[in-house]
Amino acid sequence: MFISKTGRTMGLVGAAVVAVVLLAQGVNAQQRGTFTDSRDGKTYRTVKIGNLTWMAENLNHQIGESWCYDDDNSNCAKYGRLYTWDAAMKACPAGWRLPVNQDWNALVQVAGGDNAGTQLKSKDGWNDGGNGTDVHGFSALPSGNRYTGGSFHSVGYLGDWWTATEYGSDDAYYRYMGTGYTDVNEDTDGKSYGFSVRCVRND
Repeated sequence: MFISKTGRTMGLVGAAVVAVVLLAQGVNAQQRGTFTDSRDGKTYRTVKIGNLTWMAENLNHQIGESWCYDDDNSNCAKYGRLYTWDAAMKACPAGWRLPVNQDWNALVQVAGGDNAGTQLKSKDGWNDGGNGTDVHGFSALPSGNRYTGGSFHSVGYLGDWWTATEYGSDDAYYRYMGTGYTDVNEDTDGKSYGFSVRCVRND
């Protein structure tokens, strides 16, 4: 038997539901936070998922070969910057790093495996009904990409994120989510492409 705040008694099922809700609220409060980058004063939301703390926004620190989508500063404010792989490897602030493939694998496992894209995508901003549930607070946005030749593509429909894991001397692994996909896909591409960056921290 469980006594609620109203003084009413509840059965075991009701008590279990209340306990789960209260536990979830407590964990949720502990997992989410903010981080201010001392290099430029920008503040990012953070979220702990599994054993790692992730930035819950794409990095927006100007370094080397990095761009705003369509060279429009308002897109950097919304989506973060697009980085070549070499720039991405240097872009995260002290104490943070570009995630390796294994970090993304762990994230996908916690976030539902084949349904991880749905759980990690933001609740709005994706075109053609591609929004997610964002139950983990990761808030992935469709930031698009930049081709080697300088053209920009797929904002609103696709998000690509570099990993620190190389695939030969010229290519590296990245992860992507898109409108019409429920999962988080893995692929490789040339290091000169412009993709988004999510920094990660071991806690």
